[in-house]
Amino acid sequence: MKTNTNIQEFIVTRLIKLSGYSAIVFVALIFLFLIKEGVPTFAEIPLGDLLSDRWYPIEDYFGILPLISGSLIITLGATLIAVPLGIGTAVFIAEIAPRWAREILKPLVELLGGLPSVVIGFLGILVITPSLRVLLNLPTGLTALAGSLLLGFVALPTVVSVAEDALDTVPRSYREGAWALGATRWQTIWRVTLPAAKSGVLTAIMLGIGRAIGETIIVMMVTGNAPIMAFKISSIFSPVRTMTATIAAEMGEVSNGSIHYHALFFIGMVLFIISLIVNITASAVVFRSQKRSEKVLS
Repeated sequence: MKTNTNIQEFIVTRLIKLSGYSAIVFVALIFLFLIKEGVPTFAEIPLGDLLSDRWYPIEDYFGILPLISGSLIITLGATLIAVPLGIGTAVFIAEIAPRWAREILKPLVELLGGLPSVVIGFLGILVITPSLRVLLNLPTGLTALAGSLLLGFVALPTVVSVAEDALDTVPRSYREGAWALGATRWQTIWRVTLPAAKSGVLTAIMLGIGRAIGETIIVMMVTGNAPIMAFKISSIFSPVRTMTATIAAEMGEVSNGSIHYHALFFIGMVLFIISLIVNITASAVVFRSQKRSEKVLS
């Protein structure tokens, strides 16, 4: 009997390790494929042209800066919307709302996270973009602001769900200790609960950013898809184009092995590297926060 148990534990342990290693292998293979198809871009397009401010493949203009700037300004706008609202909602659900309200709100938030992107895009076209055009007196509502609002809505459930889980894992003794010292509810939340759940909250923020920067169909539908530079604050009210939307819109129309084909894979490489940097930064911040917490507790 003991021998069978040991064999089962050995098999399960090896399967778990294999699953963990397979995730790393799959990511590495994806990156190698992007490198294989994207690196020829450097031989076909001069670096100066690749870093120019014009993307117009029909006339052999492959400047990716407008696409990078469009992705960054929309992601930044979505982050400014999703993070404060998401953390505030998570705090309300975990710390303030009564039990019956929490049991309704948490599943509702997770349900919102499961809405198809194309449905949100249709709502943006029918409601958000006309409203922005009228309210802000813009030539068109298909702007970076519309994309930021919708991507903020898309990232919000992720931020709320992960941050609420992190707050919920904070021991109740932390709160009771703060109350015993005379702290108010808000002081307890701000000075005790949030710092204790800092690593989980940071993870929620980074996951929300990753969700926003990788979105495709929504930004294709509501941002106007105009590849113009978007490094000014006023660019938030102008049409832009993102890296993901460019790949999705043009990959099906290019011939295999062409300059345009390799340029699109190069954009995929850049997007992959940006996502990797965001994840590594998040992991480093969380690891440093955990080490600091362990030193304080010891």
